[in-house]
Amino acid sequence: MLPKTADVVIIGGGVMGVSAAYHLARRGCTDVVLLEKGPFLGMEATGKCAGGIRYQFSTEINVRLSLLSLPMLERFHDELGQEIDLRWPGYLFLLDNAADLATFQRNVAMQNRLGVPSRIIAADEARALAPQLQLDDILAAAWHAGDGLADPNGVVQGYAMGARRLGAKVLTSMEATGVQVHGGRVTGVQTPQGTIATPAVVDAAGPWAGQVAALAGVDLPIVPLRRQIVVTTPLPGVRADLPFAIDFSRSLYFHREGEGILTGQSNPHETPGFDQSVDSAWTEQHLERAAWRFPLLNQAGLLSQWAGLYEITPDAHPVIDRLSEPAGFYVAAGFSGHGFMHGPVTGLLIAELLLDGQAHTLDIHQLRFSRFAEGDLVREHNVV
Repeated sequence: MLPKTADVVIIGGGVMGVSAAYHLARRGCTDVVLLEKGPFLGMEATGKCAGGIRYQFSTEINVRLSLLSLPMLERFHDELGQEIDLRWPGYLFLLDNAADLATFQRNVAMQNRLGVPSRIIAADEARALAPQLQLDDILAAAWHAGDGLADPNGVVQGYAMGARRLGAKVLTSMEATGVQVHGGRVTGVQTPQGTIATPAVVDAAGPWAGQVAALAGVDLPIVPLRRQIVVTTPLPGVRADLPFAIDFSRSLYFHREGEGILTGQSNPHETPGFDQSVDSAWTEQHLERAAWRFPLLNQAGLLSQWAGLYEITPDAHPVIDRLSEPAGFYVAAGFSGHGFMHGPVTGLLIAELLLDGQAHTLDIHQLRFSRFAEGDLVREHNVV
């Protein structure tokens, strides 16, 4: 049954929404209602991602988000009793040109200063880590053994069950169709089954965050962009400790998925939109390039493929903020392809914004909504 009132309504049942619900409830704010328009939680952007978790970013704010969020994933089972298939094969960024190498050298120096032991390695060392990849054109690579993978569904289910245990309400097949605003303040959320009166709304709608913000009269510069993934049939010859390998200049990546390989590549010609059908022409181009970099893929079959949506901002950084207009409207969206790994700490930060008036675990001034109007943008370079 749809409640008539709530202290907080969260819109979106991916990792951001369920993390926010859990962390609010953990702080004692249990009169929380999460609305997910689909029949299941975490089936859109979160559930369709590659599952990567990493410290290797080009901006301090993203590295600091990882420094807080990834240890939360390490503690996840102990805290929530949910397995998330956490693995640490490392991330290997393959660099084939001098400009990218220079950029990654600066990135690694910054990461090291913040305590991340990433390093630039020679092509020969990269070959030793990923001997089945064709690396003749590679100048060097950025490597961190402490990057890895986790199961998005496990994380979503763990936070959702934790939130429910603490008293939060998590509702599926319940779309937010309107956000009521009176006197410059949020007053309610409309659904097909009625209206929930509330003084606080969290927009955690991922690729749909711009549409949700528009319901409240907010112009949020987040657009959806299609990305595709392929998983191969089993390849017995692939080593179990294969790193998450990224051919950076081609936005092409690989990691172990069961007994096969998961691979994806960003289409540079993709235009914003909500189309999640598989573009078979792009799949063909992607697999041709993938097999050139990873020749063993020529022996594999196609097990499954899907398309999902990135939520892109102009600077490839998220918005984590409490808006001044309308008052009571909060945003946790726009992660531009790296939201899954930062979902744990984002829920914590949203709880702090709501309950304490500001985030204190991390200075998130750089992630404020007003930066777009102010032109204060610093772009994240390590986006795949």
